[in-house]
Amino acid sequence: MPTNRLEQTSPLPAEPALSPVEARVLACLMEKQRTTPDAYPLTLNGLVQACNQKTSRNPVMTLEVGEIGHTVNELRERGLIHASFAGRTERYDHKMVSSFQLNREEQAVLAGLMLRGPQTSGEIKTNVGRMAEFPDLAAVEATLRGMEERPSPIVKRLPRLPGRREERFGHLLCGDIEQAEPPPEASPPGSDQRNARIAALEAEIAALNAQIDALWELTGLAGKRPES
Repeated sequence: MPTNRLEQTSPLPAEPALSPVEARVLACLMEKQRTTPDAYPLTLNGLVQACNQKTSRNPVMTLEVGEIGHTVNELRERGLIHASFAGRTERYDHKMVSSFQLNREEQAVLAGLMLRGPQTSGEIKTNVGRMAEFPDLAAVEATLRGMEERPSPIVKRLPRLPGRREERFGHLLCGDIEQAEPPPEASPPGSDQRNARIAALEAEIAALNAQIDALWELTGLAGKRPES
């Protein structure tokens, strides 16, 4: 019986796997390998800029050089990053492809999910287009299905949120995904004032009805008052 390819090669423990900072560092290396190959492997400064990038990141992080340097060293010890020298500058490249037996499409999808959080298949196709080309949504979904159906899954299909038509997918390298309930819908602008006016009018009508009832009692004709 063949050995599980993830259990055979992955240096990650089951729980927990990567910290959010470790995931950001690895995902940036995976992304830049495909999008800026001339600048890859990355220097420490280049990696800091990629990790703290304001676009295409969710959440946006503000990490210090020392924090990223420490994270790189931790990942080197786990066999997920390799360091080499180009002149006097140390550069870093990831080992995720060999560790998890990823093809180009799987690398792109995994990096996109690690950088941006859970996404629909359509969002994934759009967001990872510079790393790998998918001809259609069916190709994205086939890649996701393969990553989800591994003996040790690295992608999870998330329950559909209320009011949402499409399923989202998230990566499992930081552990299982706890999907928060969406925040309650905000009241339409001006609705509080409108409700207050309606309540005031209802109170005024009730007061007028009480005054009319009192007038009928004074006339002694309350019993002959027509039904409203």
